[in-house]
Amino acid sequence: MNTAEINVLEEIELDNPIFIEALPGLGHVGKLAADHMIDELGATKFAEIYSPTFPPQVLVKDEGIIENMYNELYYLRDVGEDNLDLIILVGNTQALSPEGQYLVCQEILDFVSKYDIDRIFTLGGMVTSPQPVENPRIFGAATNEANIELLKEAEIEIRVNDGGIVGASGLFLGLGVRRGIHGMCLMGETPGYFIDAESAEALLKKLSQILNFEINVEKLDERAEETRQMIARAQQMEQDLINKANAGNADDLRYIG
Repeated sequence: MNTAEINVLEEIELDNPIFIEALPGLGHVGKLAADHMIDELGATKFAEIYSPTFPPQVLVKDEGIIENMYNELYYLRDVGEDNLDLIILVGNTQALSPEGQYLVCQEILDFVSKYDIDRIFTLGGMVTSPQPVENPRIFGAATNEANIELLKEAEIEIRVNDGGIVGASGLFLGLGVRRGIHGMCLMGETPGYFIDAESAEALLKKLSQILNFEINVEKLDERAEETRQMIARAQQMEQDLINKANAGNADDLRYIG
């Protein structure tokens, strides 16, 4: 059974693109970095992804217009000095359950593999302290020694014997290895409880160094504020659902009593 509905908006051809995943996570570091890339480099959306494994809600924007819970795929051609093609996965949610995570990541990987993706990069955050960090470090892990060497050349700290990488950022790498597609995860140091533009900027600088392209990061703070508003709406919706569920339980208890 398919758990991901992929709505293709544009049929495209790419030359062995690099697949970059940056769904919401700790400090929204990866999402913020990728959203900024999409804006600054002029990426084009070519597919939308919906799934019953996503949270059972919609978001309400400032104007009162609703927004579905979904993921999006963007593409870029001829990026940087190496003329790389990129596919970037972003969105406002991940699947709720472990099973849903596996199923949706598998189906997205099935879809992007049709474009003969060359490598996978996943972007996220890593909590090292509950306190904000003035100069966030970037940590990395990879699927093979060759990519570990690339991380070291970019002066990224290798994450060793330090737990797992949870969610899409870990699963895409693990599932990719099973298909013979290698890659790496870049994790920006963050407390994890606020939208961390500084960590996203540090991560984006390392990514651009590895992939050999230039990008202006001056507008990252503006992007951070947009993300804060989106998260606030999502949290309010979740709280409303909880309140309604609790109210329903209270009514049941009054009726029985």
